[in-house]
Amino acid sequence: MTSSPGRARWRRAYDEAVATGRVRDPDRTTLSGLELEPVYGPPDETADPRSERIGWPGQFPFTRGLHATGYRGRPWTIRQFAGFGDARQTNERYRMILEAGGGGLSVAFDMPTLMGRDSDDPRSLGEVGHCGVAVDSCADMEVLFDGIDLGAVTTSMTISGPALPIWCMYVVAAERQGVDVSTLNGTCQTDIYKEYLAQKEWIFAPEPHLRLIGDLMEFTSARMPAYKPLSVSGYHIREAGATAAQELAFTLADGFGYVELGLSRGLDVDRFAPGLSFFFDAHIDFFEEIAKFRAARRIWARWMRDRFGATTERAQWLRFHTQTAGVSLTAQQPYNNVVRTAVEAMAAVLGGTSSLHTNALDETLALPTAQSAEIALRTQQVLAEETGLVSVADPLGGSWYVEELTDRLEQEAEAVFAEIERRGERAGGHPIGPVTAGLLSGIEDGWFTAEIAESAFRQQLALEKGERRVVGVNAHTATVSPELEILRVGPEVEREQCRRLAARRAARDDRAVRDAIAAMVEVAGREPGTAGSSLVEPMLAAVRVEATLGEICGALREVWGGYTEPARF
Repeated sequence: MTSSPGRARWRRAYDEAVATGRVRDPDRTTLSGLELEPVYGPPDETADPRSERIGWPGQFPFTRGLHATGYRGRPWTIRQFAGFGDARQTNERYRMILEAGGGGLSVAFDMPTLMGRDSDDPRSLGEVGHCGVAVDSCADMEVLFDGIDLGAVTTSMTISGPALPIWCMYVVAAERQGVDVSTLNGTCQTDIYKEYLAQKEWIFAPEPHLRLIGDLMEFTSARMPAYKPLSVSGYHIREAGATAAQELAFTLADGFGYVELGLSRGLDVDRFAPGLSFFFDAHIDFFEEIAKFRAARRIWARWMRDRFGATTERAQWLRFHTQTAGVSLTAQQPYNNVVRTAVEAMAAVLGGTSSLHTNALDETLALPTAQSAEIALRTQQVLAEETGLVSVADPLGGSWYVEELTDRLEQEAEAVFAEIERRGERAGGHPIGPVTAGLLSGIEDGWFTAEIAESAFRQQLALEKGERRVVGVNAHTATVSPELEILRVGPEVEREQCRRLAARRAARDDRAVRDAIAAMVEVAGREPGTAGSSLVEPMLAAVRVEATLGEICGALREVWGGYTEPARF
């Protein structure tokens, strides 16, 4: 008789889920009618030396997924990333996504908003509404979600530098809808480390940003238990040219830094860690991406338990959103991008993603049109409804190839973690923790940037030499496809946004705005992490009287200064 204690534990968890109605269709078959088990694994796990590392779905170290039910219990959330023009235009796109079957919203902001500047700032000229939606004050946020119940829809916001004031606008917009904000569920990216590593959109030096993140972690941990205040982003690291192993390692290291930040604030790891989520890239190398996701769950679970003392499963879980690789899309023969996106989305699903955004075929040229956005949405729905991907949990578990790739990526990541901690030791440490010390040292001396740049250079060289073949670019270049009609954001969007902003300023109570900002500035001068030093409440007060994003961030720049990346050659 075979010995499979792990399988027995899995079976008990699965049967309980079925009995309590958490499995939609317990009986599944292939298209041809072959009955399928909800999971497959070794008949005698004690005879397979890999079993401890691989495990079973829903069991530590969660290599095979967080839930015993896989996607039979709950499919991934279809969360399409969208934002362009002004709040009204983007609201219309959100309604289209939700009406077409989208399960959640993901907000893209324009460059002035990402940099904490108002639309009428001279430095915003020509950028308003182009790479996302323009948001200047809470009034814009109200319009953005007009007719959309924030108490019923999970909302992700991709913004880091001015994350806290934008999050405050979201909360106040929910208040104005009559929503109990303690029940809000969603994610704010907030991850500032990846800005210094890859995306380069910051406002202050690292320390003030970490203070704001710590304040948000404290507030949501105590008062908004379902909300996730941090989405640690590997996506932008990979899009900048990192390898899969670098994306994995740098992203998880950033996550460890935020765990140290929470602990340094006296927070209970079992309480705040479930509020951390991750955001990964699904690139074009199908099996490597699947292995990356599986390794990420395993590494995170082990570090959370063994290094940081997390005792609950939820605190050990790595939940992640995935977006297909924008950098893999090509301007040449753009209809090929539909295929690339579908393959990358399949890798995300087979890797166990919690939610997914699929890129539109025209995103390498412009913001998506309504038609291309619909195709991207339908891609996910075809995968969920037609392919059988949701029938079996971790169907590639035990594959010799996938498990070897998973192990190798884990080993590479662990070597990077060790180097980060060595760099922190050489820098003299940091009060928050040893990983934080290494992250800040690597940012200051340019190590992360140099590592990513070297990887990007090697990939580009391989493309130019023809060693890496891309269909339509350096292989199979003949085409009969016509040029695409693309979405264009005209200058009238900026003019109208600035007009509305001026009218809003004229109609508000300026004395109330000045007083609210002065109170916020006074708190900003206090020692971070001490009683009365949290900026969440004073910032909410400023947002409620229609202080603008530029006014809030500008006032804090006066206190903390800005940040310029050191020149390197």
